[in-house]
Amino acid sequence: MEMSKQTIGLIQTAVSEDPDHNLKHALEMAGSAISKGARIICLPELYRAPYFPQYEDADASAYAETIPGASTEAFSALAREHGAVFILPIYERAASGEHYNSAVVVDADGRVLFPAYQKVHIHQDPPIYDKRYFHAGDRYRLYDTRYGRIAVLISYDQWFPEAARAVALRGAEMIFYPSAIGWISGERSPGSDWREAWETVQRGHAIANGLHIAAVNRVGEDGCIRFFGSSFIADAFGNVIARASEANEEVLIAEVDPSINEAARERWNLFQNRRPETYRALIRKFPPGKTPQALGYRMPAEWEPHDAVWLAWPYDREMLP
Repeated sequence: MEMSKQTIGLIQTAVSEDPDHNLKHALEMAGSAISKGARIICLPELYRAPYFPQYEDADASAYAETIPGASTEAFSALAREHGAVFILPIYERAASGEHYNSAVVVDADGRVLFPAYQKVHIHQDPPIYDKRYFHAGDRYRLYDTRYGRIAVLISYDQWFPEAARAVALRGAEMIFYPSAIGWISGERSPGSDWREAWETVQRGHAIANGLHIAAVNRVGEDGCIRFFGSSFIADAFGNVIARASEANEEVLIAEVDPSINEAARERWNLFQNRRPETYRALIRKFPPGKTPQALGYRMPAEWEPHDAVWLAWPYDREMLP
């Protein structure tokens, strides 16, 4: 479905430990976005929960919800009343009992567009322990909404150009990136600007794929993280159409015109001149020199001569396969 000019709303908000309060607050801010003309509205990653993956052994059960569930019930009613599309990033408890970092798309008539997108790339770098809480999704999704074909990628997905290219090749006119990213206490160093890098890489995806992107982040402090906000919307040439502050809750509103997407793609023949037969290295999990074997991770058999008794195998199953 070709996407016409639309008004986009991004809900940049702080998040409390009370999921019911977070839902109510999100509904209020969504109402504000609707009053300003927004027709596609996106909330930040895990909008009903504090960022519990910063703790190694948190009990996150209170933040898990099913689909359908509290979020879809509330926002489906709002969608039907106002004809708005909503993107709802939640901590999903699937029927299988597994948990996912997911995003639900509710169309303008209140229908939930199944299946939800389940975050594909899961980060693990203490003090962030995402792999302890989230199963990885295994595919990218496109959603044909009343207002056009969109894709949703979540937070860490934004660092992987392959994800953006995959949905662009299938016809996405706009990618939404709900995020929860900020400064880790004591880790902000001179010369490194993750806020700038976060924006730049996503603007690069817009340019390389000839589409619009919208990235929405949290604000406020949560444990060891100070979220840096800066939600933004960029067009197919990477121009930032609108940008939110680093510290304040706000509803970011901008009109997008996806008709320029095709012009951007055709100017550089971005898709026509691809050479997929040369991209074989992209399907390898590690570069050749970075496999566990190449790095020297090998346990000697007990009958083999070795210099020491291995009390612990130097292997992290969450970082290496």
